[in-house]
Amino acid sequence: MKRIVQKFLGRKVPTRRPEPPALPPQIEEIRQGALKGQHLQIVQWGQVLLDSVYVPRDPVAALDWFTIAANAGFGPGHNMRGRCFQFGWGCEKDLQLAARCYEAAAAAGDEWGRYNLGILTMRGIGMETDLARALDLFRTAVNNGHAKSMNLYARFLEEGWVVPQDRGAALDWYRKSAEGGDYRGQHNHATALVDAGKIDEALGWWRQAVVDATSDILLAMDQKLTALGPKGDADLLERVRERLKEMGISPSGAAVSVSNSPKG
Repeated sequence: MKRIVQKFLGRKVPTRRPEPPALPPQIEEIRQGALKGQHLQIVQWGQVLLDSVYVPRDPVAALDWFTIAANAGFGPGHNMRGRCFQFGWGCEKDLQLAARCYEAAAAAGDEWGRYNLGILTMRGIGMETDLARALDLFRTAVNNGHAKSMNLYARFLEEGWVVPQDRGAALDWYRKSAEGGDYRGQHNHATALVDAGKIDEALGWWRQAVVDATSDILLAMDQKLTALGPKGDADLLERVRERLKEMGISPSGAAVSVSNSPKG
């Protein structure tokens, strides 16, 4: 008996593949909806595959899911296909194809697709620059309540790009963009408030913007907050600089501004 036990203990136990960790309920609900063919959940599941801590990143599979939604005529599916082709997520970059995807999204009533097409058109990415067409795209999105487009519509009015310059109307649209949750609109609205001497109100908008702001806006915020000195918010300035460090960017109080050029 002892020899039998020793022989058994000496055998290699076959290794079992570990079970994949269970997804959080809200993510599993999205996955199940996608498997059932629900268009919104199909796009959301593709976004999970693009950038989620819960599953391995799989941009090729994400593009496949977005294509399923796009083939069903779902605007956000077209828009996310456009993002994939614009940035090379799961495919080779193809700016012309990205533009066609955004056009299809806009035609299906997706305001993010309309906005993204406006960006390509304004900056001449994958096509010739056409400010008049870009303005029309942003204005349509604005009329449909798209906050990020409101910020760019305001910029057209402020700078007088293909429209009569109207800085008063521009400030009003920056405010609406800020109220709609766009961090660029929040920064631009805060800047206007500082110019009007409403520093406390401006700081409130910058405290909202710092959460999602990209590096160019953070650098501009760093400049503005530094210039305010003791009238500003030292904790907010530190948060701005922490976010820049997280991005691998050296914070600086030197003059750095957000480009006013249509191609910037």
